[in-house]
Amino acid sequence: MLHYLLSRIISLLLSLAVASLVIFFVIEIIPGDPASFMLGLNASPETVASLKAELGLDQTPMIRYFNWVSGLVVGDFGISYTYKVPISELVVDRIQVSLPLALYALLLSTAIAFPVGLIAASKRGGTADFGIMGFTQLGIAVPNFWFAMLLVLFFAINLRWFSAGGFSGWDTGFWYGIKSLTLPAIALALTQASILARVMRSALIDTLSQDYIRTARAKGLSQRRVLIKHALRNAMIPVLTILGLQFSFLLAGAIIIENVFFLPGLGRLIFQAIIQRDLIVVESVVMLMVFAVIVVNFLVDLTYAVVDPRLRRDG
Repeated sequence: MLHYLLSRIISLLLSLAVASLVIFFVIEIIPGDPASFMLGLNASPETVASLKAELGLDQTPMIRYFNWVSGLVVGDFGISYTYKVPISELVVDRIQVSLPLALYALLLSTAIAFPVGLIAASKRGGTADFGIMGFTQLGIAVPNFWFAMLLVLFFAINLRWFSAGGFSGWDTGFWYGIKSLTLPAIALALTQASILARVMRSALIDTLSQDYIRTARAKGLSQRRVLIKHALRNAMIPVLTILGLQFSFLLAGAIIIENVFFLPGLGRLIFQAIIQRDLIVVESVVMLMVFAVIVVNFLVDLTYAVVDPRLRRDG
């Protein structure tokens, strides 16, 4: 187990180092000067040079990179060019929307996908299986932003059960905050539930063909007990992989949905920072999201060792 843990930690650190280099230098080669953009076309060269010096843009890329990385290590993401406040304050404010939204959507997709995948695997080749696979294929094909607009049209405009957008804030009450996130979470969960249900079905079908499953059936165990007690745990590794990837996507990839519902989350912050050429915000928030993705994958790898005892053996 120690060997496995050390190898995962080394992989995590290397991934973070490579990701920081890619993020910084990709953004560095984007055409345009943030100082000139902020001051406008009529700004004098002296004013532009003064602002560059104030923002540290007059330094070499390598110096700016090491200053940026050293700040990230101690939790200092820098100062936003546009908002004139520490980026950490913007992140703390926006993550109160993005993180609950991602968890809410993941909970919904898991609650839908697990029973649906179990039913499809237990009824393989039957009408229920074909129907479920058809609906999941439709769920994968439908763009989540289009589905989000349908949800707004039906539940917000016609039925008036939910607001069409915006976030009421957690200070108004937990249930009001959850209500504001319900339609965005459903829009995000549709595709993820469809993918997870198909993976669950495939993993269970593969597991149900194993010899130990036939032995369990030969002992007289019921189909339900064989499915839940023996097959489900051994089918969990590909499912855990998809769950980890889905949480990462829901946290880092909800930019379109946050803009459809006008949610003040991290995705919308990145979108606004790109428009305003606030590169330090883009670099820091994207790096934070990459860090979340890598850490989630690291935790999923550790979960593999819990589910599969073979991975706990050193060497």
